[in-house]
Formats: sequence, structure tokens, C-alpha cells
Amino acid sequence: MEIAVDFDGTIVKHRYPEIGEEIPFAIETLRLIQSELKHNLILWTVREGVLLEQAVDFCRQRGLVFYAVNSNHPEDEPGSSPRKLMADMFIDDRNFGGLPDWVFIYNSLKNSPEKCLS
Repeated sequence: MEIAVDFDGTIVKHRYPEIGEEIPFAIETLRLIQSELKHNLILWTVREGVLLEQAVDFCRQRGLVFYAVNSNHPEDEPGSSPRKLMADMFIDDRNFGGLPDWVFIYNSLKNSPEKCLS
């Protein structure tokens, strides 16, 4: 699956334009979703320019490297891809009902990913 993941409020606490504290288990869970469940993760954030680079570096320093950033494919030039991504799922604190617990997200994807899509 292609999973788009927001940054502020989802991976880190809201402190935009600063980078907030990491939300417990966010990076660790996302790395497991990549390594164990083999899903592609796309960083999908309002951040651009230097602020975007800071977010990507923050994640990279913690061992999380995204398939693509604010685009559908890694080879897309910045700004060339539509901001509306083609993803199977979006993980975002602004979802209806808010951001579920990271353990719930991981277990849902691991145990029944097809139900996550319906």
C-alpha cells in the first residue's frame, strides 16, 4: 500500500513552524510499517522549502526514510506533482475522529489491512 503520513500533529506534536517533540511510538511504528509490513510511506505535509527539509532530516536522523515526499513518486521534482496524492491511506491528526494511537494503527495494518481500506 501507499500510505501518506502527515508530519505536524501526527509524527511530532504541533509546534509549527518549529519541530515539536516526537509523538510516542510514531517513528518506531512507521519504521515497522515499512520493514515488516512492506508498505511505502509518503511524507505528506504543508511544509515546504527549509521547513520541509528540517522535517525530512528529523525523520532521517531517527532512521525513517520516506518513499516520496509531498509527491506520488520519489523521482518527481518538487512542486511538479499535484498536492493531492494518490495514496491508499492517509494517517493524519486531522482525520475525522483524530489520530488513533500508533499501536492501534500498526495492529490494524498488520492484522487486517483490507479492512483499513473499506
